[in-house]
Parts: sequence; C-alpha cells; structure tokens
Amino acid sequence: MKTVEGLIIKTYEAAVSLRGLKDALLKKTLRSLADELEKSTEKILAANRKDLARVDSANPRTDRLMLNKERIQHIADSIRNISKLTNPSGQVLTSRILPNGLAMEKIAVPLGVVGVIYESRPNVTFDIAALCLRSQNACVLKGSSEAEHTNKAALALIRKVLKQNGINPNCVTLLPSDRETVQVLFTATKYVDVLIPRGSDSLIQYVRKNSLVAVIETGAGVCHVYVEKEADLNQAVSIVVNAKVSRPSVCNAMDTLLVDEAVANNFLKKLQPLFAKHEVRIFADAKAQRLLKGYPHLQKATPEDFGREFLSLQCAIKVVKDIDMALAHIRRYSTKHSESIISRNKKHCERFLQEVDAAAVYTNASTRFTDGEQFGLGAEIGISTQKLHARGPFALEKLVTEKWVIRGNGQIRN
Repeated sequence: MKTVEGLIIKTYEAAVSLRGLKDALLKKTLRSLADELEKSTEKILAANRKDLARVDSANPRTDRLMLNKERIQHIADSIRNISKLTNPSGQVLTSRILPNGLAMEKIAVPLGVVGVIYESRPNVTFDIAALCLRSQNACVLKGSSEAEHTNKAALALIRKVLKQNGINPNCVTLLPSDRETVQVLFTATKYVDVLIPRGSDSLIQYVRKNSLVAVIETGAGVCHVYVEKEADLNQAVSIVVNAKVSRPSVCNAMDTLLVDEAVANNFLKKLQPLFAKHEVRIFADAKAQRLLKGYPHLQKATPEDFGREFLSLQCAIKVVKDIDMALAHIRRYSTKHSESIISRNKKHCERFLQEVDAAAVYTNASTRFTDGEQFGLGAEIGISTQKLHARGPFALEKLVTEKWVIRGNGQIRN
C-alpha cells in the first residue's frame, strides 16, 4: 500500500515540472515515442503474446487485448497525430481590464494528475500517456492483470523516451495491477485530480460508487440503430452490418437493432445472409423471431437482452410500431453513448437528433464512428456519457480546467 502511495506522490511531484515545458519539446518527445514504438514492435508483441497466452481465446476481451504490427503502427500514427494538435493548456479564454486597473485573464491549465483505471486494452497505455503529455498533465495508470506484460513493456518504452528528452519519467506511472491498488487510488484526493474508469459497466459503476477522487465516467455503450420505415433498405443493411461486425468488442458497436414493422419483413430478409455469414447470434423479440424463422443463430430475447452490452458477435432485435415506440425504447435502455436512425424522412431524422439524449447521435451512419481519432481529436481516453466537464470522446481538448490570473499594481478592495 505504501509503495503504491509513494508512486502516486512521485507522479504528483513530477507534474509540476511539466507545466514549464516548451511546446516544441512536447511535440518532439511524442514524435520520438512514435519512432521508438515502431522500432520496438517485436518487443511489444512478445510481451503481448505472454498476455494472450493466459486468456481464453473465446473471451470477447481477447480482441481488445491483442496487438499486431498493424495495430502498433496505428498507435504510432495516432501519437504523431496527437503531437500535431494544439496544446489546450495555456490558451487564454477571457481577457479584460477592470475599471480599477486589474488585468484579468482566464487561462486553460492542465488538470494536474489524471488517474485512469482500464481493462484489457494495452493501446490505452500509449493513448493516455500521449494525450496527457501533450496537455502537460501527469498520469497514473492502473491497467488490468490481463495486459500486465504488455503494459509494463509499454511503460518502459514511454519512460525511456521521456528520460532521453529530459522529461521526468515519473510523469507517467503504471501502478501494480492488483486490486488493492484501486483502494489507494480511490483515496488519493491530495495527489490525483480526476479519476477516469474505462472498461465494463461493472468497473465504471464500482469506481463511481467508491472513489473519493472526482470521477469522469466513460460509460458502457448500449448502442441502438433504428431502421425507420422510410429507410433505404440497402443502405440500412450496410450500416447495420458495419455497426455490428466491423469490431464487435468495442463500446461503439451496435447492441440493439430496432426495425419499423412496415419494413421489417423485407429488411430482415436482406440482413439475414450477411449476419449468418458472420455467425451473429440474434436475440429476437416475438415478431422478429417469426420473421427470422430458419436463421441458424436465433434465440428468443429476454427483457435483460435489451439494455445489454454484448461486446461480441451478438445483438438484440426488436420490431417497433413507429418512431414513437423506437424513441421510447431508446429512452428506457440507452446508456447515452451512440444512437442512430436510418431514414430518408428528414423530419423524423431531425426529431431523432433533437430527442435522443446521447453523447453522439447519428442519421444514416454507423455508430462505429464515435471515436476520438475519427472525430479529428487524435485519440481519446474514453467516451464520456455524462454531462459535466466532457461528453463524447474525452480527448485532448478536455484535459484542462481553468485558472483566473489577475495582475495588479497595489489595488485593494474597498
């Protein structure tokens, strides 16, 4: 316990040194990190193979855990993209001179020390480190034991690059992966400014209920796609398949498909062979079950299947009477992550955009676009589903708070 607290304190102390660094050095360091990552691909993959060997290949988390040359190249490219973005820290938000001569500025400043608890994904280690460094924040990372070897290899690489560039390596700290670490992190209110959980809904709720450190939720994604009766059905099939199968283990994948009863028969006939090709297991309501009779991977839906984040090649399907019923269903089951309507009816599309309460709301597009990089933000720490401070991809621009700076020449208040 004392060791964990000591690591956190070292990071807190190192955070001060980041605030005075030149922007050119921060950019150079991130470019160096991307270069070093590419050179160390085999070393990172070797560590990743050790982690993969301990996980059941049938577990949906395996895809999140796995790295390959393509994914490492993608991480390196993402780090370079982050280096090109404007540092949000130091930006002057408001500037004015009061009648008494006080010169006031409101300035964006780093949060300080960002704590992140996350599951499985070792790419998150690089993403968070890069985003925090670019915004002059220090970070303490608590990854899962599943990715322990990969995370340790990533941290060693990050700290090596920091040291080479004259930056205190304690600015990025990986805490032990055991559960006791979490309890220390929860009570580190003096040293950690914000705590961000990234992972399953159970992890997020556990952190939210137990942490004394302020929490920004990156919520689980129970994402809906609604095929309205005036949808282009070929387009709808393409979007639904992409939303479900392109990468089913991520939070922006579709979990529930809502289909207007007026087009349900025709649409599901078009969808069946493509879902069957990918062996998508369907949990269908009574109407959808009748229309999908003969589909090889069909199950009757239970109430729990609606509102369930599958994170695998599974989804729920419900036939709805109209847009009113679709909106009511989404209101009941949505986790406020990403929702989409497929329709050529502009009035219904605009109504959907206005009424659906979610971080990202789409018309005629896949929910899979809810991602910091896709939104031009470089990367993200997670997708925030709450409404305070940040919503949607929690990226570079939100890793700051505000500070009032007042310059006087002897003024006193009467």
